[in-house]
Amino acid sequence: MDDDHASGGPHHWQVREGGTVFEAREGEPVLLAAERAGLPWPSSCRNGTCRTCLRRLVTGQVAYPMDWPGVLAEERRAGWFLPCVARARTDLVVADGAAPHELPVT
Repeated sequence: MDDDHASGGPHHWQVREGGTVFEAREGEPVLLAAERAGLPWPSSCRNGTCRTCLRRLVTGQVAYPMDWPGVLAEERRAGWFLPCVARARTDLVVADGAAPHELPVT
């Protein structure tokens, strides 16, 4: 995944989770796009620290406006991301939820 700063622009990205496909606008947190599509993704702090919204990215790239303490570099490499602060850089496929045994231990 790419941690470069997200750039503004007219792009829209397609996000898939399970059977649901929705659009994320350039520069928009993925969580907001999911909520707009009616997906009940869990969230709490909305600033990248609590990890409530932690999801696993199957394919695609996201960017963060800054380095967030809520997800470690090795977790990012394993596909974990924080939708409340992550911006889509490409089309994404997101794992359909996360089983408790899959979540990284902090």
